[in-house]
Amino acid sequence: MARVANYFAELPYRNSALATLIALNMSVITVAQAEDTPSYRETQLGLYVKAYDLLQQEDDALLIDVRDPVEIKFTGFAEPTDIHVPWVLTDTTQFDADSKTWPTVRNVNFAEQIRAALEAHQTKDDTPIIVMCRSGATRSAPAADLITEMGFSQVYSVSDGFEGGTLAEGDSKGVRARDGWRNSGLPWSYDVDPDIAWYESK
Repeated sequence: MARVANYFAELPYRNSALATLIALNMSVITVAQAEDTPSYRETQLGLYVKAYDLLQQEDDALLIDVRDPVEIKFTGFAEPTDIHVPWVLTDTTQFDADSKTWPTVRNVNFAEQIRAALEAHQTKDDTPIIVMCRSGATRSAPAADLITEMGFSQVYSVSDGFEGGTLAEGDSKGVRARDGWRNSGLPWSYDVDPDIAWYESK
């Protein structure tokens, strides 16, 4: 499986709007996760690519969002998304007092749901597949590895994810407003295509 690399440091025009549009910066941030969800950044294949460029260059490339539907509702959705299957889901039957949030649990049907979605897209073994979560570590990387284990050879993890990293200082300290798909000027919206949206009874 592969990871989308940070290209800003290599581009002479790294601070320009053009660089923002064509390069999807990928650093890894932590994310709330289920206890049995592994947390790591590097994928099995270790491939590197500019995600948005790849989607523009390869007509058959697929973008998969593995975030919880609740996240998408409040933070938005990358417009080129082809498949939505959550890796973990918010468990609203419990509340974690220590972390002051609702815990997440693994989507036990992820493998069969993602396989069905890939088959519906008539995905070939060498189709470029790009997997994205919020920040690139605890969900997109293991999800990409699982897809690789299904026999696909061109699987990438967007290591800055959709929201990117948190600001280290200022009035908005802690807000996810650095890098990532949404903060890089790439196409996104709060509107989710009904044909792509995942839901329990789908």
